[in-house]
Amino acid sequence: MQTRQSNHGLNFDKYSNFEQDIDPKQRAWIEINGKALEKNVRQLKSKLNKDCQFMAVVKADGYGHDAKVVSKFAIKGGASQLGVATLKEGIKLRSAGVKKPILILGNIYTKRDLIISFKNDLMPTISSLRECLICNNIGKYFGLKFCLHLKVDTGMSRLGFEPNKFVQQFEKIKSFENISIKGIYSHLSSADEDNSLDPKSSTQQQRFKFQELLKQINVHRNHNIKIHLANSAGMLLNKDFHFHMVRVGLSMYGYSPLAKIDKNLSLKPALFLKVKVAFIRIIDQGVSVSYGGKFVSSRKTKLAVLNIGYADGVSRNLSGKINVIHNNKLYPQVGSITMDQMMVDITGSSEIEIGSTMVLLGSDGDKTISPLDWARASNTIPWEILCSFKNRLPKVQVD
Repeated sequence: MQTRQSNHGLNFDKYSNFEQDIDPKQRAWIEINGKALEKNVRQLKSKLNKDCQFMAVVKADGYGHDAKVVSKFAIKGGASQLGVATLKEGIKLRSAGVKKPILILGNIYTKRDLIISFKNDLMPTISSLRECLICNNIGKYFGLKFCLHLKVDTGMSRLGFEPNKFVQQFEKIKSFENISIKGIYSHLSSADEDNSLDPKSSTQQQRFKFQELLKQINVHRNHNIKIHLANSAGMLLNKDFHFHMVRVGLSMYGYSPLAKIDKNLSLKPALFLKVKVAFIRIIDQGVSVSYGGKFVSSRKTKLAVLNIGYADGVSRNLSGKINVIHNNKLYPQVGSITMDQMMVDITGSSEIEIGSTMVLLGSDGDKTISPLDWARASNTIPWEILCSFKNRLPKVQVD
């Protein structure tokens, strides 16, 4: 039987409707550079004292970078522990073969979920005496100790024991025979603000409060308990915030949360957002583009239609405020960003064609677009930008 061929020599029988046959770079995709992550962790670790551990925060699918990939390279770079937000995130890492200690930073409060946490060797964050009792009972039932971290609220007004009650409650918790306190921590609310080194700043006040609590419970007598306070900003601020461990997220991915950063610290972004040109059209002067007609061409304009939109995580608030890169040149995005597409003004370019790759985030030549740029343009923070990308964007590892 003769194989059917197209006019271009394609073997149609070779292709099927299976998802795995679709090129991940067919439309829009995220590229993850694991080596950049590894180097960032090494760089950041070099700023810590030798006995200070590094917890890699890989929640929200590794800030949109793929938690499994991030965990692998963060551990290679020297991370000794991992932090996730949810029970499911922790279980996924265990299923992927990750053996390092994993702290669940979010609140787990039901007996069922705490049992699942225990059975998967995940450490929950405990914020109340009630949860300590449940964990102790679980440990007693299995004849083992339940490992956990205690959190104290020093100014975030979110999770954590009330500071004025913690000292008394800690004495009670220490008497529980079937729990093992692996850490005591708090979280900084404003460490990325410019005045954080001011003794009167909320950041410094949180540190003072935390240190006073630790002094009252004589925690220095127990060397098995890891004390941690610093997020990325706190870690970069000052060694006074380091204690026994730091919890690093944003900086590990290549971005500083501080306007001023150590000039000797060279962080490399680990994420590139790329997209293919799906269509090219030329419009006359005075023609509106996209929904609402908010952009009207001031001249004859050549447009590239890119296969990415707000359903992929590119906020509609960025409409008309960002650029894309192709071959070391910047091109402005125009008109409203739609669910699945956006338009770019490529007037004057003869090299961009259907199928060309354009960079939305990352570098091309000496041109770079960062999540920090998008955050400023849409009046938000880079954390939100990175965590907004949807699952329909394939992740491709490149090293």
